[in-house]
Amino acid sequence: MARAATTSDAFNAIAEPQRREILVLLRGGERPVTDLARDLGMTQPQASKHLRVLREVGLVRVRGAGKQRLYGLDAHGLRPVHAWLGGFERFWSESFDRLDEYVQELRQATQEGPHDDDDQ
Repeated sequence: MARAATTSDAFNAIAEPQRREILVLLRGGERPVTDLARDLGMTQPQASKHLRVLREVGLVRVRGAGKQRLYGLDAHGLRPVHAWLGGFERFWSESFDRLDEYVQELRQATQEGPHDDDDQ
């Protein structure tokens, strides 16, 4: 049985840590594959493989600049990931709100302290 492609969408493509590192580097601007490979401590063919996957799912674009090919981030490809994560925003907001309320209660209890000891 043939193995299903694991890089067919942005979710699967960014599941690989080195691909995420490439995206982080490309946030700073376009880079040639040789720079990316050097900064990531991998060979140029390894970096090229990752860039091909990222390009195929729409997370990276490439353009020719003389003899070089420059790779750049195409963050539009991350929209499905952003939309999916947005579904958790309410959960995190509510969790942080509850934590803030708890911290405020602790502060108030600490400031009030035990008053019975003051009378002795």
